[in-house]
Amino acid sequence: MNEIQAENYSVFFAEHGFQNLSQILANGGYSKIFILTDSNTTEYCLPYFLQRLETTLAFEIIEIEDGEVNKTIETCFEVWSVLSEYEADRKAMFISLGGGVVTDLGGFVAATYKRGIDFISVPTTLLAMVDASVGGKTGVDLSGLKNQVGLFANPQMVLVDANFLETLPGNEMRSGLAEMYKHGLIADISYWNQLKDLSNFTTNDLELLIYHSVQLKNEIVLQDPKEKNIRKKLNFGHTLGHAIESYHLNNDELPTLLHGEAVAIGMILESNLSLQKGYISELFYNEIKTVLNAVFPQILLSEKDIEACLQLLVHDKKNELGCVNFTLIKENGVAVINEEVTTEMIINAFTDYLR
Repeated sequence: MNEIQAENYSVFFAEHGFQNLSQILANGGYSKIFILTDSNTTEYCLPYFLQRLETTLAFEIIEIEDGEVNKTIETCFEVWSVLSEYEADRKAMFISLGGGVVTDLGGFVAATYKRGIDFISVPTTLLAMVDASVGGKTGVDLSGLKNQVGLFANPQMVLVDANFLETLPGNEMRSGLAEMYKHGLIADISYWNQLKDLSNFTTNDLELLIYHSVQLKNEIVLQDPKEKNIRKKLNFGHTLGHAIESYHLNNDELPTLLHGEAVAIGMILESNLSLQKGYISELFYNEIKTVLNAVFPQILLSEKDIEACLQLLVHDKKNELGCVNFTLIKENGVAVINEEVTTEMIINAFTDYLR
C-alpha cells in the first residue's frame, strides 16, 4: 500500500514502512535511539519490531507500565529522567512502540525533552493505528481527566503494520473498531455500511479497512490541523465517551473501560442527541444502536453515575465560553460541530441507552 501524506510526515505501511524507517535512521544524523514500550508491547511486539529494525545506531529500551492509569505527567517525568540519565541529546531519536497511551505519551515526552527531539510512532493496537498515532496530538491525562495536558507535534513518520495485531486481545480489537465506526458515521456512510457486518472479513480486508480509516482521518486533519473548526468532527462520541471513561478510571468500584468501549457508548448517546435534534431518523438511530450494542457490551449506570458523568463534562476540551459543545451526525455520513444540547436531552439519551 502506498504511503499516506499527512502534515509534514507520512504514514507508511508494513514492509514499506520498515524500509523507510531504516532510511530515516540512516540519514538523520542521529546519536542514539530510545524505544518506548509498555509491559505488554515489550513482550508481544518488541521482538517482532527489533527483528525488522535495520540500524547501526545504539538503542535503549524504556518500559512503562501499561494502561490508561499510567498516562500521567508522573510517567513522563520518569521517562524524561531516563533520557537525561542516559545523556540523550537533541540528536536522539525517540520511537514510541505501543498503543494509544504509549504513542500519546511518547510523542509528548519527545516534543518537550530539550524543547523537542525527533520521534517516530509505531502503533501496535488497532485503536492507535486508526486514531491515536495519526494527527499530531500528544498528551497525558490530569487527575483522571482525559488528555488535559499536551500539544500538537508531528512525528518524522508513522509505521502501521497489521502484523502487530496478531497478539492483540479481542477487547482491544473492539476498542479500535469503535473509531472506525465513527469514521464511517462522520465522513463516509458507505464505509459504515461496509463495517456493519465483519463476520466474513479476512486479514487482508482488515488492512484495507485500516488504510481507509487513516485516509479519512488524515483528510479531515489536513484541513484543520489544530482543531479550530472542521477537525472537531472527529470528536463524535467523545464528549460523553470521555466523561464515562474518566468516571470509570477514577472509580475503583467500577471496571476500567477501554477508550473505544467508552466512545462506542458515547456514539450511541450522541446519536440519540442527533435524533432528538431532528438530524437523523429513528430508523437510522436504531441501526446505530443495534450495530454498536452487538459489538460492545452494555454497561449499567445508576442515576448517581449519570450525574457524575454530567459533572465531568465541564472539563471537556471542546468547551468554549462556558458551553459544552457536541459533535452530532446527520443521516448521510455528515457531522455537525459546535452543537449545544440541554441537560434534559442528555439524560433522555442515557435513559434510552439503558432501556
